[in-house]
Amino acid sequence: MKQSFSTTSKILLATGGILCIWVGAAVINALSYMNWSVSELARQYMTATGMIKPLHTLVDFYTHIKGIEYLICVAFFVAFPVFYCYLNKEQKKRPALH
Repeated sequence: MKQSFSTTSKILLATGGILCIWVGAAVINALSYMNWSVSELARQYMTATGMIKPLHTLVDFYTHIKGIEYLICVAFFVAFPVFYCYLNKEQKKRPALH
């Protein structure tokens, strides 16, 4: 049983190592294609996957900013009461150490 576990572990480790080398080569190739600009590579990735979309008109831009503003407002309306309760909760009385 011990020999089988060792063989399985070696196979998984070798497969993981090969995949890491392959992913590293792909990232280095993409970076060289983008003239070593990490931010441009990230922008191309996010555009290709639909995470960001180009804004062509002022209305597109305003709609995008308004959506972000609503998310910030919701986060504030959740975080402020929690923070207020944290600040105003009573402290437990502890005896002073001498």
